[in-house]
Amino acid sequence: MARFHLHLLSDSTGETLEMIAKAALAQFDDTDVVRHFWPMVRSQQHLDRIIGEIAANPGLVFFTLVNDETRGKLEARCQVLGLPAIAVLDGVTDALEDLLGQEAKGRVGRQHRLDEAYFARVDAIQFTIAHDDGIAWEDWEEADIVLAGVSRSSKTPTSIYLANRGYKVANIPIVVESPPPPSLFGLRRPLVVGLTTAPERLIQIRRNRLLSLSQSPDTDYVDQDKVESELKFARRMFADNSWPVIDVTRRSIEETAAAVINLFNERQATGEQGPQGPRPI
Repeated sequence: MARFHLHLLSDSTGETLEMIAKAALAQFDDTDVVRHFWPMVRSQQHLDRIIGEIAANPGLVFFTLVNDETRGKLEARCQVLGLPAIAVLDGVTDALEDLLGQEAKGRVGRQHRLDEAYFARVDAIQFTIAHDDGIAWEDWEEADIVLAGVSRSSKTPTSIYLANRGYKVANIPIVVESPPPPSLFGLRRPLVVGLTTAPERLIQIRRNRLLSLSQSPDTDYVDQDKVESELKFARRMFADNSWPVIDVTRRSIEETAAAVINLFNERQATGEQGPQGPRPI
């Protein structure tokens, strides 16, 4: 297994840099990466301390620094140390400069500025948290998306991920013994999406959940027949109401959210509201 140090330097939160590094590393197997994360690098003194750490733990250096003096010093020191230093956004920025015929502004953390989109995203997160697990169903018409599914079908994490993308999301558990409120079936504005999964996978997730709570794993909650009956009940409800369905069995939260966004965009493009017809995925 290849083991190496990876230094990530950013003059802002470093969120973009972390995502790029994670996406790149996902393409390689059998790697043991020691990450050193250095956000908010905005002074020469701070950079001097980091360079000392890089010298003590030599490896690959990724950075997003817009200040010419700061990045010049980093590149010069890395060159002396014989270490590669890569400005991960330079290629994209250069291409945009050529296309748009203007120079990049070089403003630190500009993607995090407190503009209208930022506050809309905050509002979406607050709405989603307040409408988790069937809460406040009276407000569901204000949602962009409503996710429905049996317990442990990834409704909440998918909702939170979508909220971080700016979508107001509510979610509702489908329980055989406790039907959802009638308002769910009359929603016009939100896109209602059903989430389903394979019974074996669902049982495994539920069993692990019970064990983490120090509860007995021998209940109807993880009984094969009961789980299959739950899923069948939910799928019938989805079909009866013509809600699109996403099977999350082999999907990550990000992949499920991407599928939901695609459905939402398709619906927005047609200008339709209300039931859209079954669209299994």
